[in-house]
Amino acid sequence: MNILILGGGGREHALAWAIRQNPKCDRLIVAPGNAGIAEIARCASLDINSRSEVLAFAEEHAIDFVVVGPEAPLAAGVSDALREAGFLVFGPSQAAAQLEASKAFTKEICDACGAPTAAWARFADAVAARDYIAAQGAPIVVKADGLAAGKGVTVAETLADAEEAINLIFRGEFGDTSVVIEEFMAGEEASFFVLCDGTDCLPIGTAQDHKRVGEGDTGPNTGGMGAYSPAPVLTEALQDQVMAQIIRPTVAEMARRGTPFQGVLYAGLMIEGGRARLVEYNVRFGDPECQVLMLRLGAQVLDLLLACAEGRLSDTRVNWAGDHALTVVMAAKGYPGAYEKGSVIKGLGGIPEGSFQMVFHAGTAEKDGQVTAAGGRVLACTARGTTLAEAHQRAYALVDQIDWPEGFCRRDIGWRAL
Repeated sequence: MNILILGGGGREHALAWAIRQNPKCDRLIVAPGNAGIAEIARCASLDINSRSEVLAFAEEHAIDFVVVGPEAPLAAGVSDALREAGFLVFGPSQAAAQLEASKAFTKEICDACGAPTAAWARFADAVAARDYIAAQGAPIVVKADGLAAGKGVTVAETLADAEEAINLIFRGEFGDTSVVIEEFMAGEEASFFVLCDGTDCLPIGTAQDHKRVGEGDTGPNTGGMGAYSPAPVLTEALQDQVMAQIIRPTVAEMARRGTPFQGVLYAGLMIEGGRARLVEYNVRFGDPECQVLMLRLGAQVLDLLLACAEGRLSDTRVNWAGDHALTVVMAAKGYPGAYEKGSVIKGLGGIPEGSFQMVFHAGTAEKDGQVTAAGGRVLACTARGTTLAEAHQRAYALVDQIDWPEGFCRRDIGWRAL
């Protein structure tokens, strides 16, 4: 098969690494890719949010299967254009991608199907939003309604923090000028990943992310500073509850509305008192959760994604290695605020990589034969182990082999489970 992956981050490197191992993959192209992806696939310069440009590229290169990595092309309707032209695609339609593109849409779906989630309200006016938080009190959660690359959420401990978050959103800081305000949910967060083909659902893994930039979960939210899988808090009983009360009702409601969901549903959950509630949905693999999932799943990933795209999930099973994986994100100093690009990263060439440890590239580029930093989150040092402690030790051993003074990482990834 000729396969095209859209995206250029750590998630796409992990997807490419897993798909490349499957004998069904004859040719792999990743657009735009990065310096790490270039070692295992052809990278192509392409505006992945342009329906016409992606379609023309797929036709020119006789692509058999397209895997859409990030959320932006899905929200732009790229998967619709490809499907209309007869291409096999992994990723939801533009209408179904509203589950991530609009937090208010997701809340309306939850209300319609009875899925447990936080109480909420949506505002297109800053004054009304401020009046609402004054009446509700803090702590409270303020979210930009649309896509914000994982940074449009503020868990406000005080009313002043909530008001500042509202001000940022209505100034257009996140590209959207409407806000969803939610009840603060206490508990432990976890991520649950389920493939859906429009009718059937197949759970493929659990993980826990570390959103805050600082150790001990302090500082501002980021796109994610590390993750591990599986998430011990998501017991088998809790997974059954989530499937019965959240995932399947959501999929049924989407089908009832004429917008069946096909792709991966990434459910962010809050666990408290043996009960799970939905925080939000994403309609693509998480980053860095994808890195730990792909390391544990390996070559079967392509078979799973094909079964999802072809509507064959009812006959599909997941074969799990009974181990753990942990990833540590190395970011450019200053992230998630301003940071510099172009610093040289040394030490990568001497690190052995394979099915038990990988350094996945996110924000990297190649310049004059050297790997340079080209983004905020730059590398994801990922390892497997028979225990989480062993995976933790191996992942940080990878970190310590990399010579990059301009980068930093958290040293406490996995602390909750450990």
